[in-house]
Amino acid sequence: MAARPLAIYGGGGFGREVLQLVRDINRREATWDCRGFIVDRALVKTPTIQGLPVLGDVSWLTDHPDVQVVIAIGSSADRRKVARRIAGGGRTQFATLVHPMAWVGDHVALGPGTVLCAGTLVTTDIRIGDHVHVNLGATVGHDAVLEDFVTVNPGVHISGNVTVSEGVELGTGSVIVPKCAIGAWSIVGAGSVVTKPLPADTTAVGAPARVIKERPAGWHDG
Repeated sequence: MAARPLAIYGGGGFGREVLQLVRDINRREATWDCRGFIVDRALVKTPTIQGLPVLGDVSWLTDHPDVQVVIAIGSSADRRKVARRIAGGGRTQFATLVHPMAWVGDHVALGPGTVLCAGTLVTTDIRIGDHVHVNLGATVGHDAVLEDFVTVNPGVHISGNVTVSEGVELGTGSVIVPKCAIGAWSIVGAGSVVTKPLPADTTAVGAPARVIKERPAGWHDG
């Protein structure tokens, strides 16, 4: 089978990490033909990134309908905005990428655009939505649900029967104990331990995690 054409949206640090992930996949089997990077020209002015061309902005995808795309942007809110722009242009082919050194058990559903990085452990009976990032060394326990645009930063541990709602960002090294639910578009600080449900649109930090900030609904659309 021929390698599938792919473009990476985002030329920052996570974009380069995703390129490395793709290269690692291809070392085992030639799966992806990475054509280059889609970027905002105001942010990236170099003609190449790690030897691959900067192809242009979102409009480049319109003329290349055969190319799948993955959004390599760390911010949940920004990732959602980009996904909507791409989908609005008539594109729905988003690549799902799983590093060869990620361990994924049975009965795990992964949505389009989702990225599982090296060292992630995802056990069983888990649903992970669209455009979710599960970063280096994170773990996800049984019967967990990660809704669309969730960002799981490195070293996060999500226990069993946890629900992480849309757009949540879990800071590096945070821990979510069993049966907790985190409301949509909330942020959990690095190293925090979530021991009880958190409402939507809040920031919580500490061990145990306590809400330190509340935001108006829809803040992520700003």
